[in-house]
Amino acid sequence: MAKFRYRMQSILDIKRKMETQAKMEFGQAQSRLLEEQERLEQLYQRKEAYLEEARRLRLNSLKVREMRDNEYALARMEEFIMAQMENVQKAEEEVEAAREKLKEVMMERKTHEKLREKAFEQFMKDVNASESKEVDELTSYTYGQKRG
Repeated sequence: MAKFRYRMQSILDIKRKMETQAKMEFGQAQSRLLEEQERLEQLYQRKEAYLEEARRLRLNSLKVREMRDNEYALARMEEFIMAQMENVQKAEEEVEAAREKLKEVMMERKTHEKLREKAFEQFMKDVNASESKEVDELTSYTYGQKRG
């Protein structure tokens, strides 16, 4: 029996490798996004601690220097939070870009796998037709031998 050989197998293999790589890139982008979100959450927690300290300073006594330092710290924390929010936004965009790339690569791989399946089906039809032809020829030969 003939052996099936898909002539574009190397392309299919490359598509599978590209899909694996795209999955890894997507996972890395998601990890970066989670890290950036966690940093943002930590900044919010630090800001809340500064706000709590500001409340405490206003209740106890009026220590102008400490209150000014606290206000400065709060202002800087707001700047850090804004910068971190931009980082989170960039990370979200990277995740979305990686998702789109993965989606595209997966579609290409599936397309090539469908082509391979169709080529295999055609191969099987050809093999079956060939075997059927051989059986018919053998039957005709055998019948001819008996008559002769």
